[in-house]
Formats: sequence, structure tokens, C-alpha cells
Amino acid sequence: MGTVRKTITLTDLQDQWIKAQIAAGRFTNDSEYIRDLIRRDHERSTGIEALQAAVREGLDSGPSDKTVSSIMEEVEARLRNDGRRRPAAANDNQRPRRRHAGREIDP
Repeated sequence: MGTVRKTITLTDLQDQWIKAQIAAGRFTNDSEYIRDLIRRDHERSTGIEALQAAVREGLDSGPSDKTVSSIMEEVEARLRNDGRRRPAAANDNQRPRRRHAGREIDP
């Protein structure tokens, strides 16, 4: 991969911040810090684009004829199939009880 040399202008405060990151051992030089910022921004932007595409797909699909209960049943089945499961509760309107020092307590 080729490299391109760039000249950027920073405020004194920004320069001090970069130097502090280098002094703390997080980066070895200014360029490494800037490249890391660009890399993280690119990853964040890619994630945002994926979320926007999913929202667009959901909106374009129109209203669902599924009920909340049927959706929850599908989710619970998927979790069971993945080896995970929802904590058991007496009914769906009640939170699961927790134990503390051998006794059940209300959350």
C-alpha cells in the first residue's frame, strides 16, 4: 500500500492532546494517531451506513402482520437454538426473581 504525505494544521490544544497520547504510549508518533482516527471513523461510518440500510429495508417492507407475542416467540426460539435462553418468569408481565444470600428478592 502506498503512502501520501499530507500537511495538516492543528490548534495548540490539539497538538498537546496528540503528544499526550504518544507520551502515554498509546501511539508511537503523530501519523499513527491520525491514521487510527481515520480508521475508527471509517469503521463507524460503515456501521452507520449498515444501520441506515437496515432501517430503509424495514421501512420499505411495510407494516408487519405479526403480533408482539409471535415476534417474541420467534426470538426466544432463536435464542434457544443458539444455546441461549430467556430467564424464566412466572408470566411475561413479571420480572424474573433474583437471589441474594440464598433468598429470593424482588428486582
